[in-house]
Amino acid sequence: MAGCLAASPPRAGLRRAKQPGMERALGLDIPEKLEDLCTPARTCLLVYDMQVGIVSQLADGPVIVDRVGELLRLARGAGIRVVYTRHYAMPLRWAGTFQLRMAKAWQRVERVSDLRAVLQLGSPAVQIHPDLAPHPDDAVIDKVAMSAFEGTPLEMLMRDLGLSSFLVAGIALEVGIEPTARHAADLGLIPIVVEDACGFGHREAAERSLATLRFAGDTMFTTLAGLGELLPGGSTGGAGR
Repeated sequence: MAGCLAASPPRAGLRRAKQPGMERALGLDIPEKLEDLCTPARTCLLVYDMQVGIVSQLADGPVIVDRVGELLRLARGAGIRVVYTRHYAMPLRWAGTFQLRMAKAWQRVERVSDLRAVLQLGSPAVQIHPDLAPHPDDAVIDKVAMSAFEGTPLEMLMRDLGLSSFLVAGIALEVGIEPTARHAADLGLIPIVVEDACGFGHREAAERSLATLRFAGDTMFTTLAGLGELLPGGSTGGAGR
C-alpha cells in the first residue's frame, strides 16, 4: 500500500519543487546562471541583421558568418527557436527628419539630394546571407529601428511562447545589438550576448558597448565554446576560440 502511495502523481495544489541551482522566492524561479536560461522553454536565438548588404561592409564579415553559422547549429541542435532580424531603409519620400539625418551621417554626405537608395526592402542587399538561410520554421522580422523590439512583434511573440530570455549575435554590436539588449532589459527580458559571434564596424565603440552592458548588469554573456559545453550535443569544434 505504501508503495502505491509513493508512486501516485502529485495532486494539484501541492507546492512545486525548487529547480536545482535556481533560487525559488515569492513564488518565482530566479535564474542566475546560463544553464537556468538556455533551454527551449526559456530562450530563443536572435540573429541580428546578418544581411548580404551589411555583412559585406565588414572586413571580418566572413568570420562572423562562420561563427553565427556555428551558433545556429548549436541552437537548432538544442531545439531552441531562431528568429532573424532584417534592417531596411524606407524610400526617401517616406524617410522623415530623423531617418534622413541618420542616412546622411551613415553615407557621409552633406545633402539629402546626395543620398543613395540602400537596403531597400525586397532588394538582394536586405536578404539574409545565403550561408545562414532561415529554415521554414524560423521567424524573420523586418525593422527600420536599431532595437529589434521597436516597431516589431518580437516582444509579443516571446511573451506568448513564455520565453524570458534570448541569445543574440550578429552585426553590429555597437550599432544595433547594444540598443536591442538595453531595450530588452527595460521590457523585463534577459539578453544573452554571444560575444565572439558579434561583428562590429568600430572596435573601440564595440568595446564600450560591452563595457556599458556589463556595468548596467542586466545582460548576460557567453561564447561559442561556453554554449558548446552547455547545450546538448554542442561541441563547437573550436569555432570562435
